Amino acid sequence: MNASFREWIRRLSPFLGLALVVLIFTLLLDDPGRFLSIRNLRVVASQTVIVAIGAIGMTVIIISGGIDLSVGSSIALTGVVAALGIRAGWAPLVSIIMGILVGGLIGGIIGFLITRLRVVPFIITLGMLGVARGTAKWLANQQTVDTIPTWVDGMAVTFPSPTWLVFAPGVWVAVLLAVGMAFVLRRTIFGRHIFALGSNEAAARACGILVERMKIWIYLIAGLFFGLAGIAQMSRLRQGDPTVAIGTELDIIAAVVIGGGSLNGGEGSILGSMIGALIMAFLRNGCQQMGWANYIQEIIIGAIIIAAVAIDQWRSRHN
Repeated sequence: MNASFREWIRRLSPFLGLALVVLIFTLLLDDPGRFLSIRNLRVVASQTVIVAIGAIGMTVIIISGGIDLSVGSSIALTGVVAALGIRAGWAPLVSIIMGILVGGLIGGIIGFLITRLRVVPFIITLGMLGVARGTAKWLANQQTVDTIPTWVDGMAVTFPSPTWLVFAPGVWVAVLLAVGMAFVLRRTIFGRHIFALGSNEAAARACGILVERMKIWIYLIAGLFFGLAGIAQMSRLRQGDPTVAIGTELDIIAAVVIGGGSLNGGEGSILGSMIGALIMAFLRNGCQQMGWANYIQEIIIGAIIIAAVAIDQWRSRHN
C-alpha cells in the first residue's frame, strides 16, 4: 500500500465512519424515515453545536501535541459567568464576551503553567478540571443560575426564528468558525508552526519557533472556543449550571481523533473534527431513538474512543 493511497484512506475514513453510523441506525430503527428526516437532521445539528465548537479548539491543541481534559469544567464555568452577567442586568452581548474571555483566561493559564512548570498537559489540565469546576460551583453558590429571557436563548434551539435560518444560529456560528480556523491552520504561518510543533518540538525550536509562546497562544485560543461552547450550553439550558458538561471533554477529544487527529501530534483537520462531532451526535441520537439506556451510550462511546486511539497508534507505527 503506497503512501498516497494510505493518505487518501485517512482523509476519507471520517466520512465513511459517519455513513456507517447513519446506515446502522437506519437499519435498526423501525421507522428509518424518521431518523433521516429533515426534522431529525435539525435536531442532530443543534445537538452538535457544543461538541463541534469545542472540537475546533481541541483540534488546534491536539495538532500541537497537547491535550486538555478541563474542557467540561471550562464549559460549566463560562456558562455560569455569562448567566450571572445576564441575571445582573448586563447586556447579553457583554455577558457572552465575558464568558468567552473567561474561557480564554483558563486556556492562557493552562498554557503558562505547562511552559513554566514544564509539566505534561495531561496533569495540568486534569488539575484545572477540578479548579474550574470548583470555581463554577463557588460562583453559582452550588446551584443553577437562572437567567431572564434574551436572544441568547435561541443560539442552540432546534427550530430557529426566523425560519429561513433552517438550522440553529449556533450551527452557522460553528460552521463559520470552522472555516476560519481551517484557513488559519492551512494557510498561515501560525498554522504551519502549530503542525511543526506537534510533529517535532525539538526541530521546531531549532527552526526558531518560539515554542513556549506558541503553546500559550494555542491554549488561549482554544480556551476562547471552549468559552463559546459554554455559552451554547447555557443557551440550551437557559441557565448556568455548575454541574453540567461532565465528560464532554471525552466527546470532544473523540470527535477530533475520529476525525483523523493524532494524539501524537502533527496531524488533524477542522473538517475531520466536524465530521467526528457529527458522528458523536448521530450516535447519541440513534441510541436515544432506540430507547437504549444512557449507560449503553457511554459503553459504546468509550469503545469508540479506544478503537479510534488504537487505529491512530497503528497508523503512526506504519507511517
